[in-house]
Amino acid sequence: MHPAADRPYPALLSTQQIRAREHGMASQLPRYTLMARAGEATARLALALAPHARQIWIACGAGNNGGDGLEAAIHLRAAGKAVHLSLATGAGRTGPADAAPADAAQALQRAQAAGLVCSNAPPADFDLAIDALWGIGLRTDTASMPQGPALSWLQQLLHTERDVLCIDTPSGLSADTGAWADWLADAVPQAPRGRRFTLSMLGLKPGLFTLHGRDWAGEVWLAPLDAHNPIWRCDQAAPLDGTGLDGGRLVSHAQAPTLVHHSHKGQFGDVGVLGGQAWGAEGQGMEGAAILAASAALHAGAGRVMLHLLGSSTQSARPAGIAADIMLRSLPGLQALRGSLVCGCGGGSLVAAALPQALAHAGSLVLDADALNAIASSAALQQALVQRASLAGPTVLTPHPLELARLLATDTATLQRDRIGAARQAAQQWQCLVVLKGSGTVVAAPDGRYAINHSGNARLSIGGTGDVLAGCIGAHLAALPPGAAWADAWQPLLNAVWLHGHAADTWPPQRMLTASRLARSLQRPG
Repeated sequence: MHPAADRPYPALLSTQQIRAREHGMASQLPRYTLMARAGEATARLALALAPHARQIWIACGAGNNGGDGLEAAIHLRAAGKAVHLSLATGAGRTGPADAAPADAAQALQRAQAAGLVCSNAPPADFDLAIDALWGIGLRTDTASMPQGPALSWLQQLLHTERDVLCIDTPSGLSADTGAWADWLADAVPQAPRGRRFTLSMLGLKPGLFTLHGRDWAGEVWLAPLDAHNPIWRCDQAAPLDGTGLDGGRLVSHAQAPTLVHHSHKGQFGDVGVLGGQAWGAEGQGMEGAAILAASAALHAGAGRVMLHLLGSSTQSARPAGIAADIMLRSLPGLQALRGSLVCGCGGGSLVAAALPQALAHAGSLVLDADALNAIASSAALQQALVQRASLAGPTVLTPHPLELARLLATDTATLQRDRIGAARQAAQQWQCLVVLKGSGTVVAAPDGRYAINHSGNARLSIGGTGDVLAGCIGAHLAALPPGAAWADAWQPLLNAVWLHGHAADTWPPQRMLTASRLARSLQRPG
């Protein structure tokens, strides 16, 4: 293992970029060097993860992913492990062994010379499995469905309670999107039954960190396959040279500013929250959503927090549950606010009337929930959103998949098959920052850059946590200077998204997490 570097934003590389990197490195090295390094790195990680494993099953495809597995088998056998090799033929179909790529063929010869015997069946029992069936080269359309025993091996890998180490990617999972292959999706369990690990070769793939990738890739490690052949855990990996997929990054830490003692509340900025349609408006009170957003902004470090509940009167009694630190404001008073405005949380149908003023004049603007639904159904509001990019401060959209599908005039299933592409499309179309919530939240910018957040867990799958996120983002944008652009908001936005998930990751396991508790657990950056 290699000492971990404190570099919080490792690059994410597309399949095309990985292939380019592989080609560039291979052209400068003796033949078979990269496969030798990949196999040796896999064996070292397997020994570290399961030092007491006696029987190791390595399921190998006929391509280079299988070659990596064969090379790993040689090292594991030399380390005294009992290795059971299952080898497919003909690129996952039936066919002659000489159809394998040259490096994979050499790996097979080396394995046989080392005394390893290949079988067409898995062992009766094993302590650790290594998935070396198919890597980034596997096509995911139904017409390209592989044939032969490797499919049944994959099913066993998906259903086993034993630990599984995947080489490069979990077989059948898109390295770019985190979606399962069309021919496999209906046969995959909802969640793994055992621990999962993935050793990503050459660079980190975005699909390992979003949608199904977060569950099925498990704990992700990186083997850059350079001369020293280190292994890095993904949240501690040093970024490689070059950019990711148009600037893709994995957000695994927050980069917080240093706070000085000589500070005052004005330096932390003001946050206004506009939403929370009152009970009297349509007989459906949603005040709680806006109160949660305001509480989150308060605890995440805003200097002052102001709240207007849509449909309420300034003469009304102060609603219960609003902290004394939060100031109530009339709608005109809130719209004149400098700082950041969080708009839409529980806004109901009344938020549409307030949006034109917010889009035209707000400094930093966070649009969530009902504000997004109102924009999706109004051509005039969509035009105002686009015009805002050149007239006002940075705008952040915080949709869940259904809300973004409405904005892009598509359906949720289609959007989820390419979450990164959908978030980037929306950011470019509306010229704003987009936070697509879900497993592996995607943050995208108008220039094509994106990041995948690595914090958070299933505890956030409860009502109100999205409102908390909106308020947290508002707090992090509140201190931006007048005239700030979206690029100025990029880093504070990443910090806010990561800290929101981190609060859930560090929540005591014996205590129930609710949105109100989540809001109170947020911390000011720095």
